[in-house]
Amino acid sequence: MAVEGGMKCVKYLMFIFNFIFWICGIALIAIGIYVQVQLNHSILIKNASSSGAPIVIIAVGVVIFFISFFGCCGAVKENYCMVTTFAVILVLIFLVEIAAAIAGYVLKDKVRSAFNEVFVQGMDDYNRTKEATDSIDVAQRDFGCCGANNYTDWTTHGPYKDKIHVPDSCCKNETRNCGTNFNLASIHTNGCVEEIYAKIKSNIGIIAGVALGIAFFEILGIIFACCLMKGIRSGYEVM
Repeated sequence: MAVEGGMKCVKYLMFIFNFIFWICGIALIAIGIYVQVQLNHSILIKNASSSGAPIVIIAVGVVIFFISFFGCCGAVKENYCMVTTFAVILVLIFLVEIAAAIAGYVLKDKVRSAFNEVFVQGMDDYNRTKEATDSIDVAQRDFGCCGANNYTDWTTHGPYKDKIHVPDSCCKNETRNCGTNFNLASIHTNGCVEEIYAKIKSNIGIIAGVALGIAFFEILGIIFACCLMKGIRSGYEVM
């Protein structure tokens, strides 16, 4: 039986929704990759447990990317099973995102502690391994900082213990051996952990806004899918 308004409108809305949802999936993948690159590049966090967060974001983005196509096919074919599966997976994704947000809030202090531990380990390995040396130098240059908590950390960690010496990457105007017998006016004295954490916090608003937008479209998708399921099950022919 043909329906003049209701289910026909829902079917078109499903098309529009899935296109927007597909874009949301791409956005999540991009955010996850950006966060992971920032962590790897600036925080020496490659082996830290907190690096799991961007991986989860990327995984959810990939699932959303493909499930939007699945939902579109379900709407076109008016297949009750496909639309139901789409709705169930969407609900599961929504719950995973809520759990991830709660975990991120609860574990934020542990994440900061992990940053500190990894950075200090990098300082201890400075000049021992190229990876640690390059990563520490990049972080100190990019964030204009020196040491984990402040420049004095270099007196207790790394190759400069008990010396008036910091890496050249601590210098405001970096030149060869500028960190040897330095004066405070010529180097960055603030710690890198605080600078990195502040950078992450400054991006939280953007990430939260994107997440809320995606959650809104997920809820719409669930509502549309449920309406279409009801229509299909009732035996309507969606034109």
